[in-house]
Amino acid sequence: MSTPRRETWPAHPPVSATGTEMTELVLETFRLNAHLMDAAQRLAAEGDITAAWWQVLGGVLDEPRTLPEIGRRMGVSRQAVRRIAELLVERGLAEYRPNPAHRRAQLLACTEAGYWAIRQISLAQAPWAERIGASVGAEELRAARETMGRLVAALDGDTQ
Repeated sequence: MSTPRRETWPAHPPVSATGTEMTELVLETFRLNAHLMDAAQRLAAEGDITAAWWQVLGGVLDEPRTLPEIGRRMGVSRQAVRRIAELLVERGLAEYRPNPAHRRAQLLACTEAGYWAIRQISLAQAPWAERIGASVGAEELRAARETMGRLVAALDGDTQ
C-alpha cells in the first residue's frame, strides 16, 4: 500500500467537545487497562495461573457454559476462549461436560483444582480491591461502572 502525498489527504472532520472527551476517555481506558492487566497478572499468580486463565475460569464459576457464552460474558473471542479452555482442561483446572441443550457444544466447568486456584487469588484480590477502591470511593466506582455499561451498550449497537 502506498501512502498518498499529504496535500491530497482528506480534511479532518470537525470534532465536538463530546468527540474530544470520548477520545480522551478511550486513551485513559487504554492506560487503565494496562494497570489492571498488570494487577491481574500479579493477583492470578497467587493461584498459579495467568490473568487470561482467571478470566475464562471466571466465566464458569457460577455454572458451566459453552465457549461462546464464556466469550460473550467475559469479553473474549471464542477462539481465545477455546485455546485457554484447552490449557485449563489439560492442567485439570476445568473440564468439559455434556450439554443437554446442544449435543455438539460442550459445556466448560470449573474443577475443584480450578476453584482452589480462584480461592487463592481471591485471598489477595479482596484486600487489593478494598485498598484501591477506598482511594476512589464506592459511589464514584458505581457511577463509573454504570457509565462503562452504557458505553458497552452503545458500542454493541454501533454498526459503522
